[in-house]
Amino acid sequence: MTTTPAEMAEHWSGRHDGDGPEHARWHQLVQVMGLHGHDEAAEPAAEPHVALLGFRSEEGVRRNQGRVGAAEGPVALRRALAPLALHGPLARGEVGLHDLGDAETLGEELEAGQAAAAELTARALDRPGSRLTVVLGGGHETAWSSYLGLVGSRKGPGAGTGTGTGAGAGTGAGTGTDTRAGTGTGTGTGAAAGAADPGMTSAERRWGVLNLDAHFDLRDEPQPTSGTPFAQMAEAEEAAGRTLHYAVLGIAEPSNTGALFATARRLGVQWWTDEQCLAAGADGIRDVVAQFAADLDVLYLTIDLDVLPAAVAPGVSAPAAYGVPLPLIAAAVQAAASSGKLALLDVVELNPALDIEGRTARAAARLIDDAVRTVVGGSA
Repeated sequence: MTTTPAEMAEHWSGRHDGDGPEHARWHQLVQVMGLHGHDEAAEPAAEPHVALLGFRSEEGVRRNQGRVGAAEGPVALRRALAPLALHGPLARGEVGLHDLGDAETLGEELEAGQAAAAELTARALDRPGSRLTVVLGGGHETAWSSYLGLVGSRKGPGAGTGTGTGAGAGTGAGTGTDTRAGTGTGTGTGAAAGAADPGMTSAERRWGVLNLDAHFDLRDEPQPTSGTPFAQMAEAEEAAGRTLHYAVLGIAEPSNTGALFATARRLGVQWWTDEQCLAAGADGIRDVVAQFAADLDVLYLTIDLDVLPAAVAPGVSAPAAYGVPLPLIAAAVQAAASSGKLALLDVVELNPALDIEGRTARAAARLIDDAVRTVVGGSA
């Protein structure tokens, strides 16, 4: 981690209407781990909590020929979350909010930064009492570190597998699933509750990633970028003897080449375009997310903010000309969080230097708050 606890605490500030659950806001109840000599050994045993951490990285965006600035995303996201009101067990302190600090990519050393972020993510997932781990990005290269953290944790399909750092398109098996608007994807009943069954071996644990994004991010490149993480995952999963379960909502057809669609089909990716999401509406999106999650034991959700319309999310490297409206993306987030399977969430591609009036950061904070409240039952 590269940010001191005192510096981290400065980001958690805001309006103070009073003490007590009826006045609670994020900034009042977030605990910065390490503050005032606090360390993991002194933490309450198995205290129910949501863990937050940041990955200050934009090297993947630079390598992908995008507009840099996403390294400042974690700070902006904390500041946007800080004034939001808390309710229920979050407001009463029955479920804590623990900020574990940031990992960082220094200069062009993306792979080292991803390794540090993966280690911090795995620690967050494995902390006793963890209900959800939220990673604040960073470019979408964050997804590769999130994957490494998940598979290296006790909640993943097998600690120590899929830990390479090479890019590439991947060679996972499966046939393409271009699911048209209003149709479901995935079958099965899945597990009944969030954390994987403790009696289940890691090899039996079935995990999947749901990406809310205008892009597949399945590029075949000589080195990892913000456009390669899911190709890297597919390659790593095949090397581990597994198939990547990958679904995307919000694909912009003009922003993805025929080669990327061909790769998605070959890897068995399930997707809806931005137009299909709009046609399906909130109910259709909830249904497709529920069906995808039903066949999994562990769900990883990644939100690339460029899935939103440019008017809502101008502060990204590649603003969307069309985009999926915020209420529909919120429906997807809430469905994922209510599945009982969601263990890991990351929010990526916020570029504060490009944001207008903090619109993108506020939209992202609302989505994070929706996910956290849904997972822990923190509604008013």
